[in-house]
Amino acid sequence: QVQLVESGGGLVQAGGSLRLSCAASGRTFSSYAMGWFRQAPGKEREFVLAWSRSEGQIDYADSVKGRFTISRDNAKNTVYLQMNSLKPEDTAVYYCAAKESTNYYIWRSANEYDYWGQGTQVTVSS
Repeated sequence: QVQLVESGGGLVQAGGSLRLSCAASGRTFSSYAMGWFRQAPGKEREFVLAWSRSEGQIDYADSVKGRFTISRDNAKNTVYLQMNSLKPEDTAVYYCAAKESTNYYIWRSANEYDYWGQGTQVTVSS
């Protein structure tokens, strides 16, 4: 069992950067596959990026590849989503998700994930 809390959202101008945080309580991140998803008003929940228990590989949505990446602070049990070169179409509520995993698979489907944070709003102005 794990609880996730996102933070760091806000308003930023196009071309700017923002770093989101996902703080976890419970088992360490190494026990889970994880991902970030986003949902804009009137839109379906969208895959952003995900990784397995191993951080050696990250699966990116084509729309964010080259602009978004992840990092972590194990001492703080926190994962970060670094978003650069932001575009107005990045505007959405961003969610951190985790899936209990004993392998090194990466999942793109939201319905694969067991635990979700409350979301944090990111708004990119033009």
